[in-house]
Amino acid sequence: MGWSPAADEELLFRITVKFATGVAPAVAGSRWFRDPQRNDIQDELNGWPAGPVFTPHTTGDQAARRTGRGLLGAVQVIANLVANVGGAAGSPFGSAAGGEKPEEPENEVHDFPVMWAPPSTLARTVPWQLDPGRQPDGYSTDLVLTTRRLLFLGVRGGNLAEEEPAEEELAAFSREAISGAQKMKFSRAGADVRITFSDQSWIRLFTGNPNCAERITGILSGSEQAVPESMLTEGQRRRVTQFISGHHDATQRPVYIKLNSGIVFVEAYVPSKAGKDLVNAVGILMDDAGEPAQPHPGDL
Repeated sequence: MGWSPAADEELLFRITVKFATGVAPAVAGSRWFRDPQRNDIQDELNGWPAGPVFTPHTTGDQAARRTGRGLLGAVQVIANLVANVGGAAGSPFGSAAGGEKPEEPENEVHDFPVMWAPPSTLARTVPWQLDPGRQPDGYSTDLVLTTRRLLFLGVRGGNLAEEEPAEEELAAFSREAISGAQKMKFSRAGADVRITFSDQSWIRLFTGNPNCAERITGILSGSEQAVPESMLTEGQRRRVTQFISGHHDATQRPVYIKLNSGIVFVEAYVPSKAGKDLVNAVGILMDDAGEPAQPHPGDL
């Protein structure tokens, strides 16, 4: 059965996520679950099955990975040139870490925790299915923001073309239990986000596109006003239907961001050919009647 919001809430935003993966040479392809003393806590997490155990790469491994990334970078320069000719906004091309410098070397270069959680904190209650090393075949996990909750769903199925994907609610947190979110620029495609709970424990997730990380950060901080589809006018609904009809491969329903001027920014995500688990962001701006609109000063 497909998931639906409860009667007292409305859907604002939904994307596919998973625990992030390191990109710096010593931690590339790795992730760890830590307490504040940097102990590995994955064996302490209630109900979690056994998963992969990572160790930092040696100097020789790091040199090989740097060489590999150099070759990949040459390919990506060509990809960027192609993408700049009519490419969709938000296409996740570029270096593995988007050309950014580490913001937290201790957590991005020398170590790569995707969970930072003292005992009995909320981060320890997120579902194990978020871990790519534990996730069953054909399974994915979605992050959902509603008007009152943040949820994680388990999904067996594909995109909007599938009538009835098999979905299960894995965990739910009140919006009050989330103290904030931060886009982590030093990451694959710049698409990581760190979600911090009210007890200051946190998790780091890969979102597939830097725009997705920005939407989570903006909505949770209140700097972006996401509105439910029910608040759209009849003209706006017609425009959205037309917009989505041109993107049958959209992974979820769009997100609707009301800008300062009242114009609505509509953004949807479609699978990218640039890499596995990456998505491209496509969007439109519309006025109250659903007609194309231009942003006003202060909108963006």
